[in-house]
Amino acid sequence: MKATIFSPATAQGKAGVAIVRISGPLAVEAMKKMTTVKKIVPRQAVFCSIRTLTGTVIDNGLVLYFPSPNSFTGEDVVEFQIHGGKAIMSSVLNTLSSLENFRPAERGEFTRRAVENSKMDLTAAEGLADLVDAETEQQRKQALRQMNGALAKLYEGWHDCLLKHLAWIEAYIDFPEEEIPESVSQEINQKIFNLSSEITAHLNDGHRGEKLRDGFQIAIIGAPNAGKSSLMNRLAQRDVAIVSSTAGTTRDVIEVRLDINGYPVIVADTAGLRNTNEEIEAEGVRRAKAKASQADLVLWVKDALVNQDVSEIEGIDPQKIISVMNKVDKTLPQKDNNVWISAKTGEGIEVLLAKMADFVENQMSLREEPSLTRLRHRKALEECLQYLHSALEIKEIELTAEDLRMAMRSLGKITGQVQVEELLDVIFKDFCIGK
Repeated sequence: MKATIFSPATAQGKAGVAIVRISGPLAVEAMKKMTTVKKIVPRQAVFCSIRTLTGTVIDNGLVLYFPSPNSFTGEDVVEFQIHGGKAIMSSVLNTLSSLENFRPAERGEFTRRAVENSKMDLTAAEGLADLVDAETEQQRKQALRQMNGALAKLYEGWHDCLLKHLAWIEAYIDFPEEEIPESVSQEINQKIFNLSSEITAHLNDGHRGEKLRDGFQIAIIGAPNAGKSSLMNRLAQRDVAIVSSTAGTTRDVIEVRLDINGYPVIVADTAGLRNTNEEIEAEGVRRAKAKASQADLVLWVKDALVNQDVSEIEGIDPQKIISVMNKVDKTLPQKDNNVWISAKTGEGIEVLLAKMADFVENQMSLREEPSLTRLRHRKALEECLQYLHSALEIKEIELTAEDLRMAMRSLGKITGQVQVEELLDVIFKDFCIGK
């Protein structure tokens, strides 16, 4: 018999209410052995005592029953809603552990069983994980969209399209005496070409969805004592970087996560850019340049009281640079392309934040078509695209059919239509316990 699993479905620690979730063929038996409830109406909460197997009362709480297949996992599911004390939770879990064929759930095992029982596809499961981890409003929207099937609908549509094309080719292979008109063959090739163009456009999204999921990278660069660390602290609204008049104080890259208009942003303070023979500082300058080249947006901070050499930003795309003139509290701002601020007093910071927000939103805002959110999806689509390009080459029709089958398999890896055990292990290893 498949093991019945259980786990807390709420975070550890003291709380007014905690939930223990049980899923599997013996979930109802656990309810009968640990409560006075012998018969329960599905999805109706029952107040009762939760007890040990010897009858000792652990706590008073609610019990809910979700029968298969209409439950989250597709199996019988029982939930104990109890008070969130450590001793209560420990006693309930220990009692469940003593039941035969029961064991604690592994990471993501409830969701994995939901996938295995066709309650959701892999992209929806990943969307659920992202929803739990979402820290900003835009992350929440993207995760909810994916969990509700936006990506699955797109990929399954492409899969069905390939299936129709393959059916025509298979018909020709099986019944060669029934000649397929040349116009039909050309039409199939055109549709394969159109599909490959759609997938290419989907891949060329500037990694929009992945950036929204993982965080938009912003690097603060500039000469020593330009006020980079002061700006970092001002943006973070706390002291995260050491501020000193001594040049070269910042040696390594310091990062902080921010929420800008609902978008997740990772801001990096870097070492001052200058020529130096000091080994550690030189390494800091190298890391600063590397971080700037990899960043999605660069804040180039300049001291308004000192002439700056523009050669220090050579090699960085000008389109991703916001030029920031600092120390406006000590001089008068000019009407130019710079954003004039004072990291010390906060003057001009709102203008800078607004400009940053516009840039970030333009790069990461949700569009009508759902975006890729994981490298796994990107690799599978690139593989699919290779097979489609191969299918368009002039060769034996049997080889074209095989290319389409492999292209369909690549799409199936994303949604889970192709069951690969190693793939499931990778996807669910990062889930939290109890989900």
